[in-house]
Amino acid sequence: MRMKFFIYGLALFIVSVATHFYLNTGFIFPVFILLLLVIGLFNSIQPKHAILRNFPILGYFRYAFESIAPEIQQYFIERNTNGKPFSRNERALAYQRAKNIDATTPFGTQLDINQSSYEGIKHSVFPAQVNHELPRVMVGGQDCSQPYSASLLNISAMSFGSLSENAIIALNNGAKKGNFYHNTGEGGLTEFHLKGGDVTWQIGTGYFGCRNEVGNFDPDKFTEKANNPLVKMIELKLSQGAKPGHGGVLPAKKNTEQIAKIRGVLPHTTILSPPNHSAFHDAAGLIKFITHLRQLSNGKPVGFKLCIGQTSEFELICQEMILQNSFPDFITVDGAEGGTGAAPLEFSDGVGMPFEPALIFVNKTLIRLNIRDKIRIIASGKIISGYSILRAVAMGADICNSARGFMFSLGCIQALRCNNNTCPTGVATQDKMLIKGLVVADKSERVFYFHKNTLHAANELLAAAGKSSYKEVDGSIFMRGDELTHLSDLYFPDILGSVRDS
Repeated sequence: MRMKFFIYGLALFIVSVATHFYLNTGFIFPVFILLLLVIGLFNSIQPKHAILRNFPILGYFRYAFESIAPEIQQYFIERNTNGKPFSRNERALAYQRAKNIDATTPFGTQLDINQSSYEGIKHSVFPAQVNHELPRVMVGGQDCSQPYSASLLNISAMSFGSLSENAIIALNNGAKKGNFYHNTGEGGLTEFHLKGGDVTWQIGTGYFGCRNEVGNFDPDKFTEKANNPLVKMIELKLSQGAKPGHGGVLPAKKNTEQIAKIRGVLPHTTILSPPNHSAFHDAAGLIKFITHLRQLSNGKPVGFKLCIGQTSEFELICQEMILQNSFPDFITVDGAEGGTGAAPLEFSDGVGMPFEPALIFVNKTLIRLNIRDKIRIIASGKIISGYSILRAVAMGADICNSARGFMFSLGCIQALRCNNNTCPTGVATQDKMLIKGLVVADKSERVFYFHKNTLHAANELLAAAGKSSYKEVDGSIFMRGDELTHLSDLYFPDILGSVRDS
């Protein structure tokens, strides 16, 4: 291919030069051809890119198409119901509710509901009255002296660094207006989180915002920030669904001078949080550390977040709670399908228990050990609609957190560029020009309305099931397609007996 390029290129160059001299067409075309030949010569001898060596000019088209492959997939190939991680229909629902516009759909479902995988709510022919008051849940166990009344739906952990300052401010302003909490993520408690909204401060393995000069936990720094009146709860992060067993990742492109100062790290370097905590090393140490954090915060609710891996380890943690007679005020359950700004593909695709079995397991384990009444369970796994809230509650959740749902309310288009600092909507970037595109005043309103309208939809579904309280919700209100069929015959097996007998 290289030989053909140079043969045809030289021939075209000679023709263009001859055309110039005989027809006086100008130098633009010959110069352009010569430039392509020079670029082609360089590409044919460079050692790094095989495609450009073999296809000195055409090879660039491969890189161009690769760069816009996510957009081609999303806008021209993807169907309304099969996009990942969230379908076009799910994203549209979030956008509509955030904009406080009509979120109805025409002409019926686009799902194939005649399949065993179909799942739906068993509605009542005598629906309950829809409650227009948004539900709240009290968090605080036996050792908590400052219990917190939390909304059923809240903003899940997203750090400043992963998200832009405008995104963080808009989220916090929306949380303030809607009276729900905003989880800081492990990147630390910053000025952008303290705009008046309730805050859950997440402490990760890097102890950002409460670390000493060598990166270990600093109780004095923690005490100072934890007692801020806007900080309502403390969440200790053990693991995250998208990368369990792996510390947080902040790419060097997003680690600005400002963020590095907040975190106490070197700027413009990739920050990898340790996979494990240095403040404790086993279940006994974890429970003691949670008790210590509650004491330092003067009795605020303290809990931990994890993605379930080895189930025996979670059971051991629960046994240690009983042994020490000290219980976290809440446990946040993340699933392997959880979101992140940056993670190794092997961890995102192949580590951790999915959200649904993890939530069921945690709930059943706490019930079996007779400690369920002492601990609230917070679900953090692809919560984006009223249906997903009700489903999480049925599997054992008391409270739901959503990250990507609130990102959609900010304008996220699922461009899948969170990790390279080129997010086109200004949500997951530190590029100042891109950040300017996110107008805080407008997006904070959308955060508020997404929360309000999503919870109202959950209330409507609750009433449709004939229930008046979320305490009445369990798995019995849901149906799956395969529970209404016999394996021997998919359709109407009981009425086909006479046909079989003939």
